[in-house]
Amino acid sequence: MASTYSFDIVSDFDRQELVNAVDQAQREIKQRYDLKDTQTEIELGEGSLTITTASDMALSSIQDILSTKAAKRGLSLKIFDFQTPESVSGNRVRQVVQLKKGIDATLAKQISKQIRDTFKKVQPSIQGDLVRVSAKDKDDLQAVIQMLKQEDYPVALQFINYR
Repeated sequence: MASTYSFDIVSDFDRQELVNAVDQAQREIKQRYDLKDTQTEIELGEGSLTITTASDMALSSIQDILSTKAAKRGLSLKIFDFQTPESVSGNRVRQVVQLKKGIDATLAKQISKQIRDTFKKVQPSIQGDLVRVSAKDKDDLQAVIQMLKQEDYPVALQFINYR
């Protein structure tokens, strides 16, 4: 019986949880006394968030609120890529926040090389924006997951399709 087991390493986030976190952040911004008159807007696009507000100080507070709400909803803060703020008309500030999703090719190569160097009986393979890891022993796969959880990568990693 030569069956193999595998799992996939992906970098993704739950879009509905992000929508909920943005909604909660907007509610708190409307409630807070220091942010009430800033006419702050948070627009959620397909791959980014756009924050428009009155000042840099308000922008900093909004980033904190958004990060707190996202963390409470189980989202990793690594999905947010805060761009540099820019001035817009009427002394207002706009900041675009890119949402990171997927593992790029260089990071996938780095992850698979690290797995190959550490575990000899495990075979990683890059498939698009995910890395599939397979082995004959489930314990080896568990050890790979534990090792990757301890590493600090620039994206949030999830482990799916464990079979």
